[in-house]
Amino acid sequence: MKLFVGLGNPGSKYAQNRHNIGFMAMDQIASDHGFAPFKGKFQGALTEGRLGSEKVLLLKPETFMNLSGQSVGEAMRFYKLTPADVVVFHDELDLKPGKLKYKMGGGHAGHNGLRSIHQHIGEAYGRVRMGIGHPGQKDLVSRYVLHDFHKMDQDWLDDMLRGISDGAAHLADGDTAKFSNAVAMRLNPPRPSTGKANPNAKAKPEPKAETSKSKPATAPELTEDSRSPLQKLMDKFS
Repeated sequence: MKLFVGLGNPGSKYAQNRHNIGFMAMDQIASDHGFAPFKGKFQGALTEGRLGSEKVLLLKPETFMNLSGQSVGEAMRFYKLTPADVVVFHDELDLKPGKLKYKMGGGHAGHNGLRSIHQHIGEAYGRVRMGIGHPGQKDLVSRYVLHDFHKMDQDWLDDMLRGISDGAAHLADGDTAKFSNAVAMRLNPPRPSTGKANPNAKAKPEPKAETSKSKPATAPELTEDSRSPLQKLMDKFS
């Protein structure tokens, strides 16, 4: 069994915030793969279903971001899971918008949700780092992550969420390379061939129309006879 955790803040006020991209990922997976409706449990919203051959729990902590670890720790202990069975989906300031990377273990890099999870289950869990970009100044970070995505972000955001859903079964099975590839196929699909001709290729000569070697005979031109009747009679006996 795997526990996928999406980080965010509860309530409609925060639903479209950059900080809630983890919640969005859980909703996309649940919708696309026929999971049961989310229900309140472990201080969060929980649902379960199957991704490929794996049974997977999807959890959205509702303790607010700074206390996310309380919900994650409670769910992990109830199902007797280890940190290695947990994958956390979260916003990542250090990646450009539309970039995604998987990471196992490591520090929390100042992310308050990860900081709380570290405190409750340690650091040896997987993370899906979903790039949202950085506002440029440290004092702008809080306002930036708690602001809704712009309309210009919707295309890459939709592609990322669909890519995560496409590859979710691979992630549950532990194949992080195939998971990352599924996301990349959505974010950077292969370009179709242009089908342009080679400019250096010689053009084939067009076939010539068949012609006869000898010119066809033409009918003799008819001219009017201007002789007098007497001249015509004399010519007969000449």
